Amino acid sequence: DGEVHINELKNGNTEMFWNPTSEVRRQRLKRHIVLFEEQTDFESERLWQHVTSAINKGDQHKATQEKFVLEEEQRNAARERRESGTEWKPLLFQHDASTNEWRYKYEDLRPWDPLNDIAQFEKDGILQTMERHLSTRMSNHKATCINNQITRHKRSAKDCRRRKTSDQPSNHSQNTESSCSTPESVQELSDDDGKYLGFESLCAQCGKEMNHLKEIHSAVLSLQKAQQDIHR
Repeated sequence: DGEVHINELKNGNTEMFWNPTSEVRRQRLKRHIVLFEEQTDFESERLWQHVTSAINKGDQHKATQEKFVLEEEQRNAARERRESGTEWKPLLFQHDASTNEWRYKYEDLRPWDPLNDIAQFEKDGILQTMERHLSTRMSNHKATCINNQITRHKRSAKDCRRRKTSDQPSNHSQNTESSCSTPESVQELSDDDGKYLGFESLCAQCGKEMNHLKEIHSAVLSLQKAQQDIHR
């Protein structure tokens, strides 16, 4: 956060290397953290609070002592589990035997897609990405449902016309033939047209997708409100 200079020892010249101006600060990404009072005992900020406080005060001896206390508690807990035969099951991490490292279970390493990805958020330690493709998939599914209905509707109309033209013994028979009320052309259908044709409720999946979208929208609004509270 401060200025960084390069000092040339040979000639004594000093050169500005980094200057975090107000413009640079404005371009920084906003940092969102869980409020301290809402953190659990094992979250880093709360767990290491005494060590952090000592470091900020420049008391390296106190920081070392607090660090030793934490690590000793962890060793004792591990010893007790080992003696009681209790298996330690991490909630958010898993051991990678090939690299002998612990990896976050829910990591998402794919590049950010600005055309599809809306927001990334954390809930109960799990990182999640909200995507646009859900609404797109629902729209495509709805269009498919409508197209299927139109196809069946056209086929029904065609069958009606075929029956009318293939069975014409007399004018009277032609006039009294069972008529079809289907319109001749259904090239374009609006939502109102869909209701008129009697399939305003396209299918169960459409309704399920719509409810899912509503839940996501509510979650986004809740996140936005939480962010505004944090900023205040």
